[in-house]
Amino acid sequence: MEFELDLIFYFVLFFIAIFAGFIDAIVGGGGLITIPALMASGIPPHLALATNKLQSVFGSFTAAATYLRYNTLPCLAWGVFFTALGAAFGAWSVLLIADGNLRLIILILLALIFLYTALRPNLGKTQGRTKIKNVKFFHLIFGLILGFYDGFLGPGTGSFWIFACVIFLGFDMKKASINTKIFNFSSNIVALAIFLWQYEVLWLVGILMGVGQILGAFLGSKLVLKTDGGFIKILFLCIVGATILKVAWDYLNNLT
Repeated sequence: MEFELDLIFYFVLFFIAIFAGFIDAIVGGGGLITIPALMASGIPPHLALATNKLQSVFGSFTAAATYLRYNTLPCLAWGVFFTALGAAFGAWSVLLIADGNLRLIILILLALIFLYTALRPNLGKTQGRTKIKNVKFFHLIFGLILGFYDGFLGPGTGSFWIFACVIFLGFDMKKASINTKIFNFSSNIVALAIFLWQYEVLWLVGILMGVGQILGAFLGSKLVLKTDGGFIKILFLCIVGATILKVAWDYLNNLT
């Protein structure tokens, strides 16, 4: 597919990618910023989705590489495997499944997560009680579900992962954020491979934004490692709240 952008859009998308990479490295939700920006530039939806996966791989890899030596989640390989498997099915299914019903489900889940997190002031401040003691089972369930979602749609995946780690594994927000990016990169790279097989990709836009993602992700991950993580919950609520508004807007537009 031949598609050309005005020069100004390359500069705008580059700086948007820096901000998105910074946010995504901390609480996830970078796709909430980049996908609307790509589509606002006039890029068709499927092409925007594929290009977004290309640029997001750069950011998630940078954050994952920065966090990797701090990772404490056992059986990491199982999480990577199931997440990658789910992402492959999700990316393939986007060609076959209308996302209207999925958007409603995601909207409801995000609203519940937002309320649950907001109404529990101590959530994620300290280590909590582990609700799922079998970590492999945790990886099986959430790896397949969240990997599928990341391959199919994407925005908010990091926030879902953080929430799952806090609630079911008892992690604090900082530890959850660190472990999340390993899985985020796994689903991103697999989904990208599927999209490269199925779609066209805007390579120049994707690589340029990828450089911005690297800068933003590096700054965001370093900030997490150098602080006690107290600000993560506030930023988490802001990003999840913005995601709710975006998904609700898309859902209502699809009804009209």
